[in-house]
Amino acid sequence: MEFIREYADWFYLIGAVLFILTLRGLSGPKTAIAGNRYGMIAMAIAVVTTFFVAENPVVWMILAAMAAGAVVGIARARTVPMTQMPETVALMHSLVGLAAVLIAVAAIIHNNKLVELGPDLLAANGVTFYEMSKVHLFELFVGCFVGAITFTASVFAYGKLAAKKWAKTISGGWVKPVQALIFIAMLAAGIHFFLTGSMTSFWAMTGLALAFGWVWIAPVGGGDMPVVVSLLNSFSGWAAAGIGFTLENNMLIVAGSLVGSSGAILSYIMCKAMNRSIINVLFGGAMGGAAAPTAATGAQVQRNYRSGSADDAGFLMSNADSVVIVPGYGMAQGRAQNAVKELANLLKEQGVTVRFAIHPVAGRMPGHMNVLLAEADVPYEDILEMDEINSDFPATDVVLVIGANDVVNPAAKDDPNSPIYGMPILEAHKARTIMVIKRSMATGYAGLDNDLFYNDKTMMIFGDAKKVVEDMTKAINGTGH
Repeated sequence: MEFIREYADWFYLIGAVLFILTLRGLSGPKTAIAGNRYGMIAMAIAVVTTFFVAENPVVWMILAAMAAGAVVGIARARTVPMTQMPETVALMHSLVGLAAVLIAVAAIIHNNKLVELGPDLLAANGVTFYEMSKVHLFELFVGCFVGAITFTASVFAYGKLAAKKWAKTISGGWVKPVQALIFIAMLAAGIHFFLTGSMTSFWAMTGLALAFGWVWIAPVGGGDMPVVVSLLNSFSGWAAAGIGFTLENNMLIVAGSLVGSSGAILSYIMCKAMNRSIINVLFGGAMGGAAAPTAATGAQVQRNYRSGSADDAGFLMSNADSVVIVPGYGMAQGRAQNAVKELANLLKEQGVTVRFAIHPVAGRMPGHMNVLLAEADVPYEDILEMDEINSDFPATDVVLVIGANDVVNPAAKDDPNSPIYGMPILEAHKARTIMVIKRSMATGYAGLDNDLFYNDKTMMIFGDAKKVVEDMTKAINGTGH
């Protein structure tokens, strides 16, 4: 095993290159599988190398932890439904943050124990003691407080996405002053720890960071959760990179930096797609606060809409030249992706051009709809992003919206008083005929009523997404009622 120790830096370099290739592969659906394989190989190299270069590792504890993690991870991966994938991702981010905190705590306690023993006693036992420098204290300071914020913020995001009762959105004039007070106190304790090495300040900083992570994310509305999940992904990367400096592990620094920077870029892209800034999302109120602008008095204003059946929809689509399908969280909730794929194939057999339109923030996490459609083996060339397909809507015969709401809401373009005004949307309202599958006329995750549902060209089809799509398919192939 001396070979691995001698060439550890080379193994880490190979792993770093593979991680870069992983990100490159994950940038496109066709190369995503290869990208995942690169990542798996890189992580295996990183773990094995670190295992052999570590000084005096407690092997049984490491192997036990790895085995337990593998069992939980495999079990969760095999059983988690696609509707629970967003909260699962958020929970995974929380574990990265917690790991950063625990490593920082272990490093501090280990160093203090060595100080208590003293250099003479350590030297007598063949141990060389190096006093922790200001640089190391700063690294611990950054890694610990970023990790602590990531942990509690991700736990809250998990609760919010999973609709847990304890993850309640907080609001009121007191929220921002409390956020500012906790943040300033956290920085003050951290700076004192950095200057003096005081354990009291370290514990105070950690506790305040945990509290700040919660009150920071708790006011954010449901409509902004995809951005929050992406940003927490970035934070988990920076926390890992900070701890990498503490452990002097180049692989952890590189991997953490890649995750942190890619998450930050994705957050920027998503905020741009919502016409929002990250500061506005995290500190400026939220899309998901109120029910609907008309609900201030306790009830929505009743508006007229037109409803139809799956048979009607099947007839219209089978006689169209072009159909665009806009999936949303309702498709994930109804597990309808395979039924949608079957419907699209049937329409294609009848000479209809079928494409899918994806909004950057559709669903509950970045790329949620892309994952669902990939799971159903929808051809990559049929899936188009918002900027690619928006200009085609005026020439589209039928748009089928499945469980999407806010990403097709014309108020974003027409109503200056709407909280989502200025947000780029899929311009489904410009199509010749619009059909919307929903369980009811309830508002979407952002709590806003949708003018598209009351459009003269729109036909609402109520019911479970999977059942309605299956009925459409039966109507088209003549096996329905």
